[in-house]
Amino acid sequence: MSCWQTIHDYGLRSLGIGERGLPKADITLCEQFVLIGSGMIWNIYFGVFALITGFFLATAVAVGKGSKNLVIRKSSEWFIFLFRGSPLFIQFFFAYFLFLSLKSVHPFFDPFTAAWLGALIVLFLNTSAYSGEIFYGALRSIPKGDVESADAYGFSGWPRFKRIIWPTTLRLAWPAYTNEAIFLFHATTLVFFSGFPTWQQRGDALYYANYFADKTYNPFIPYPILAGYFILLTLVVLAIFGAVNRRLNRHLPQEARRKMKFRPNIIR
Repeated sequence: MSCWQTIHDYGLRSLGIGERGLPKADITLCEQFVLIGSGMIWNIYFGVFALITGFFLATAVAVGKGSKNLVIRKSSEWFIFLFRGSPLFIQFFFAYFLFLSLKSVHPFFDPFTAAWLGALIVLFLNTSAYSGEIFYGALRSIPKGDVESADAYGFSGWPRFKRIIWPTTLRLAWPAYTNEAIFLFHATTLVFFSGFPTWQQRGDALYYANYFADKTYNPFIPYPILAGYFILLTLVVLAIFGAVNRRLNRHLPQEARRKMKFRPNIIR
């Protein structure tokens, strides 16, 4: 079988398009590259949608943590503490069995036991907690002069937040938020190794890498391929977030612009 035929057969297999069976003997390097790359579709799906939705909840949580209202402030603080204080793997595990219990009560919760929705909700909540703390720290770091200038020009309430407070918060938080985005994509590899099962072997990149490691008894080929895909994905994320960072800092002189540095999390 040629490599082009392998791409045709397995390129979209993680979505259920193409060959249903996985190669079991005489596994080629091309098959490993293609199937692991096919699984990356799920990692990108989880990361992109969790980031987009989590950004808005993180904003609300950050503002809520700085609120003078005791109930709102404590709710935000406990939300952040809960999802930052417990391992992501455990969150997947408990969420799956929670959705499984709810499914037995009402069929409405049936989709929540599938990874495409249930795991996405967990990632959404997890990244919202981490990002909310990042945004809250940036809110606390806004120079007083910026707020006083806004007051002097007559800005107050929502206009002040929209035009002064939030743009400055994003500019200060963006380098740290970029690292959170990178780690979120890496964390998507936990989805199919937690409670959420695969359906018809439609897993993510790590699922296929682990499959090939088991079949070939040689982990030194599929796992470096997996690492290579994630390095490429990280470069794409850095390029996109770097462009946004330059946009946020376009009004500042070159020497005053905040530099982006990749600082991976060792333990989450």
